[in-house]
Amino acid sequence: MAPDLNAFAVFVLVAEERSFRAAADRLGVTRSAVSQTMRRLEESLGIALVQRTTRSVSLTEAGERLLADIEPAVADIRAALEGIEGLKGRPHGRLRLAVSSIAEWFLSGPFLAAFAEAHPEVALDITVTDEEFDIVAEGFDAGVRLGEVIEQDMIAVPVAGEERQLAVCAPSYRARFGVPSHPAELARHACIGWRPTPRAAPYRWEFAENGRDFSVDVAPRFTTNDMALMIKLATAGAGITFGMEESFRPALDRAELEPILEDYLPTFPGFYLYYPSRRNVAPKLRALIDHLRRHGGVRSEAG
Repeated sequence: MAPDLNAFAVFVLVAEERSFRAAADRLGVTRSAVSQTMRRLEESLGIALVQRTTRSVSLTEAGERLLADIEPAVADIRAALEGIEGLKGRPHGRLRLAVSSIAEWFLSGPFLAAFAEAHPEVALDITVTDEEFDIVAEGFDAGVRLGEVIEQDMIAVPVAGEERQLAVCAPSYRARFGVPSHPAELARHACIGWRPTPRAAPYRWEFAENGRDFSVDVAPRFTTNDMALMIKLATAGAGITFGMEESFRPALDRAELEPILEDYLPTFPGFYLYYPSRRNVAPKLRALIDHLRRHGGVRSEAG
């Protein structure tokens, strides 16, 4: 029978205390439990480790040799456990996040820089991706996505307020080709579309009319997974494109792009930080959630 590894830790305590009762007190168990553990350990090894009298405990030669061999390892384990205990109260370590490329506010430099300054012992490891996958299976601590694509069993924390998608074009495109008055007319226009990966179909542009949601397959002339390229093409007058209003905001403010079809584009719940469990949230992740509450339009946790 292989010895119970926990029994070795009990043996080290007995050797340190030279007393079953004192070892039991340190462990918070009965003297009988310690005695039984030692008996099973000696039986499994086939040799006596301690000599007992009514008033003391001493080690046999085998016990002295075993103690010399395993005591450093037990000390290392204790130090490791103490180190983990010390991490419970402070944010520390690498925080891995999978973030949608269009979560503009979350990915802004000031927000993340302020978090890093406030928590210097946390190293942020951010993968910007629009692929949908199991963040737990891939080893991420949390993700940031639009609420509509987050699994129901996740805890979701709002990152900011409501969002809106826009269809936009350059003034030069409007001057040359005009603009549609209804989304159904987009099929007659040059469009700049988006897809998250080469294997995915181009994203269908989503609208609403009289309280009813509908989407339009625009058969884009240009398709890419890069929002920056979409904006460059649109500002160059290459066509109409579609995406998050926040992504277009700098170009809109410079009048390089202008919104169209706004009556068909209502607001909707925006981005959420999500993670798999409300229990034992690591301090590094809790620190990020608290940072969101201080710097964003966070309401309350859901899920």
